[in-house]
Amino acid sequence: MTTEPGRAGTALLTDHYELTMVRGALHSGTAQRRSVFEVFARYLPHGRRYGVVAGMGRLLEALKAFRFDSGQLDFLGAAGIADDLTLSFLESYRFGGDVWGYAEGDCYFPGSPILVVEGTFAEAVILETLALSILNHDCAVAAAGSRMVIAARGRPLIEMGSRRTHERAAVASARAAYIAGFASTSNLQAGYQYRIPTSGTSAHAFTLLFDDERHAFQAQVDALGTGTTLLADTYDVAMAVATAVEVAGPDLGAVRIDSGDLGVVASEVRAQLDALGARKTRIVLTGDLDEHSIAALAAAPADGYGAGTSLVIGSGAPTAALVYKLVARADGPGPGPLRPVAKRSVGKPSRGGRKWAMRELDAAGIAVAERVTDTPPEPGRGRPLLQLLVRDGETVGAESIDAARARHRAAIAELPSHARQLSRGYPAIPTTFVPERD
Repeated sequence: MTTEPGRAGTALLTDHYELTMVRGALHSGTAQRRSVFEVFARYLPHGRRYGVVAGMGRLLEALKAFRFDSGQLDFLGAAGIADDLTLSFLESYRFGGDVWGYAEGDCYFPGSPILVVEGTFAEAVILETLALSILNHDCAVAAAGSRMVIAARGRPLIEMGSRRTHERAAVASARAAYIAGFASTSNLQAGYQYRIPTSGTSAHAFTLLFDDERHAFQAQVDALGTGTTLLADTYDVAMAVATAVEVAGPDLGAVRIDSGDLGVVASEVRAQLDALGARKTRIVLTGDLDEHSIAALAAAPADGYGAGTSLVIGSGAPTAALVYKLVARADGPGPGPLRPVAKRSVGKPSRGGRKWAMRELDAAGIAVAERVTDTPPEPGRGRPLLQLLVRDGETVGAESIDAARARHRAAIAELPSHARQLSRGYPAIPTTFVPERD
């Protein structure tokens, strides 16, 4: 069966060189060697104090769909990318190994082995691009979103970046932002697919459709009720606020301000709303906000924020700089011992051997170190971080997005207080590599 172009599974969401390696391994007889790959970041984006794990749930779903259909195989054969031996392998491809990973919503640090893929070389190496494309994007958005949530100091945030990124990346961004603590998204596909609360006001185009603001506001209130949010900065903000209260009454839900000196304008609008008796009407601020501009608005009488462009590009760090590296492999086929292997490239070294990780906590439950070892952690020495996600090719670690969201709140609370500072600094806790074997 041939899959319609654009509606294929995930098998071709990969790089040509993955199949180059598979082809070479099949012909050399090394494809079946047991191997361990790890995903980690050598560093955090400049000045960041922690990273946020997001995308694991999406990766598990993508792994289920990693199958080569007849049309894809025909393409690979005709293009000379795969020969008959490689096509035979791909035709029956089903990942049958194990996957361990940090749970979504948890924090990570340089060197944290946030994903561990165990299987034969051929079945594991082919997953590199898929894993990195999902995790690099989602972790970057979640880290930016987490910093914005901290900056907002409990005020709700709306994710509204759909018009500033690829249409599928918009859905993934909404998911990552929700895990990081955003209250809602403007993206309806994310609401449908992940059951994230959605919200939306209107654009200036709606106001411009009418002869004046009063008619625009009246139409919106008639359709949506007085609890709606009216956009107040198409023309003159003070006149718009006065008109909004006249039309909707003192029970108007909210006004949105998208331009100008937001702190000053918010204070003026708050005073005006109170004087008009609309004391419960909320003020929502939007307009290319990032964590720093949100923090600068802490003293403003805002009730919520909308963030879009900066969020979906990771607030200046659009990738989490994660890499996927072979760290151990057998010398031959079968269940023999695994040999640690590592790169020695200048500036890009890796650390060989299959690893485990725990977060060491002090007596008050505050994190003091990321402890990475070559054996599973002993009970009582810290909080184990790697969870079994896939066993023998079957997903066993799927969980709800709400569980990931709750975990992130707990993970942030577990970090030392300086981790929540927005100024540039070093990772909040050190990563220590401790060999445990005798």
